[in-house]
This record gives sequence, structure tokens and C-alpha cells, in this order.
Amino acid sequence: MTPTTHNTADFAPNKAQNIEVNSKKKAKAWHYLPQLPLQVSGYFRRPFSFVAAIKWLFSSWFPLSERLIILAISLLSWAFFHPALEVCTELAPGWIAQIYVRNLVLMLVIAGGLHLYFYSYKKQGDALHYDARSQAQKHKKFTFNLQVKDNMFWSIVSGVTVWSMYEVLMMYAMANGHVPMLMLPEDYVLLALLIFLVPIWETLYFFVIHRFLHWPPLYKSVHYLHHRNTNVAPWAGMSMHPIEHVLFLGSVMVHFFVAANPLLIIFHLQYYTLSAITTHTGFQGFNVGGRMIMALGTFHHQLHHRFFECNYGGLEVPIDQWAGSFHDGTDESHAAFLQRHKAKSLKAKKNRQQSAS
Repeated sequence: MTPTTHNTADFAPNKAQNIEVNSKKKAKAWHYLPQLPLQVSGYFRRPFSFVAAIKWLFSSWFPLSERLIILAISLLSWAFFHPALEVCTELAPGWIAQIYVRNLVLMLVIAGGLHLYFYSYKKQGDALHYDARSQAQKHKKFTFNLQVKDNMFWSIVSGVTVWSMYEVLMMYAMANGHVPMLMLPEDYVLLALLIFLVPIWETLYFFVIHRFLHWPPLYKSVHYLHHRNTNVAPWAGMSMHPIEHVLFLGSVMVHFFVAANPLLIIFHLQYYTLSAITTHTGFQGFNVGGRMIMALGTFHHQLHHRFFECNYGGLEVPIDQWAGSFHDGTDESHAAFLQRHKAKSLKAKKNRQQSAS
């Protein structure tokens, strides 16, 4: 899961970083580190800088970014691989299958392609690879006892199904007048604004449901499945329990209140799904000729998969900072994290002793 988002890069997204790991202790944990400390988006840095906010906005989209590519995929999906809204007034196998097959192909191409590039053929070697550990191979904690097969199973069988179900629901509701509609060409400016706001909404929504999923009863029964991946890879991004898929992709239900059109619905769901894949690559980005040409992974979320009780949201909106769960990747931040964890453990132990007495 990502911010998912989840998800901007941990620094200006299109600038290459070649920060060497100097600490021997860190070298054992991480092969590559981005520039630290991690910085939240320019919208919320203090003191506020209009220049920093504009720079963050444009660098997270242009000239080449996962967001721009996902938007292009959404436009192509809408134009060539999506049923006309008029046929969606009734639930029929034909147009539902069209949506499902297109989403299945996208899952196989994006997650499968990134896995082949980074892990099967190792086209980039270890350049910009965060984790110093190799991918888990056989382990009984995984379905089929193998991490990649486990991740593929849950991403395809549950992930693509829930993704498609939400898209079908929203198209059916829109076709029958249950969703407020953007009218084109009159609302092109509002459509563009809402597209730019999707990543911000994703960060807010993701933090709330992600924090909820770490409530012990839900974690043990649902979210544990995603967290079996402590060293993530592309197929891990959407490897979740079906209940988590329902919660995660339920973000699109906001459009029962916020106006949309088919393109916005497609982008909203594709952004959540495909960026979850890209941000779980385990690599900071594509490295060509010693230069990072496009950001992918987020070290902010990589820290969450390693340490579990930090960085529940994303960097677009600094809710983790406000909630006291932010880990910026530095030694000082990690020491503070360990202190919080120790205090929490001692409090839990004290409560258990009081209950027993």
C-alpha cells in the first residue's frame, strides 16, 4: 500500500541524487539513501515560500513523472479502451469485462514490466536500490511460500477485481445521474484542478485508512498481509487483503460528492493503483547513464515497511509530522522513533500488569 500513495518523490522528483551511505551501520541496512532529512512538500514547509510550493508542484509533474505517465495512460484508457457512458446505464457483462480486461492488462504490464526490469533482468543492477537485503525467495509466511507469487496472486485476484468493481460502480452511478457531473468543455479548468488535487486527497485519505489498518485487530486480520513485504518490489504495491483493497480504493467514493467525469474517475483509480506499484519498486528511480531520469520509489514509505510504526501517510501533506509519527531517515529521527516505540511498549506492559491484577 502507498500513498500509498501514495506519492511524490522524497525530494525534488526529477533531480538525481547520489548520496553515499557513510555509516557502517546504515550500510548494513540500506544500499542507497536519498538526500536526508526527507522534506515534506513545498506547500507546507515553514516558513512558507511561494516559490518552493510552485517548484514542488511543477517538479512533481514535469517534465517527466509517474503522475504524468499515469495521466497519459488514463487519457488513452478513456479514449480507446473504455465503454461509452451511455451503455453503462445497465450492468451488462460486455462493458464490465472491457473494464476488467483493460485493468488486468495494465497490472500485468506495469507491475510485471517493472519487476522484470529491476529484479528478473536486473537492468539497473543495484543503482538507486534502497534495501541492502535481497528479495525474499521461499518463506512459509507467503502464499505459495514465495514472495513474488504471493504478491502477484493478491494483486491480480483481489486487486484488479476490486479496482474494476469500483470503476464499474462509479460509471454505473454516473450514467444514471447519481454522481455530480463535470460538463466538458465548460468545466475543463475545474477538471484540471481536480486532477492536480488527486495526489493531495490521496495523502489525506491514505493516512486515515492506513492508521486505522494499524489498529491491532485489523492489523492482525487484514493489514499483516501487505506487511509481510518488509523488502518491497513492484508486485508488493497492490498485494493486500481484499478488505484493504476495498478501503484503499474506496477513496474514489468521494466523487459521490465531488463532481467528476469518466476521465477523472479513471485517473483517480489508476493513480491509486499504478502509483502503489511504482512507489514499491524498492528503487529511487530509473537510472540511465548514471543519472536518474524519473523518480519512482519513496524512501518515506520504505521506512514504514522496515519499521512499521512510522510514516503512515505521504510527503504531499505532512500529517505524520502533525501526528508525531514522522521519520525523516536521519539517525536523530530514528533515535526519536525508538524512544517513542520504547515508551509505547512500556505503557502497554504496564496496562497488561494492571489488568492482570
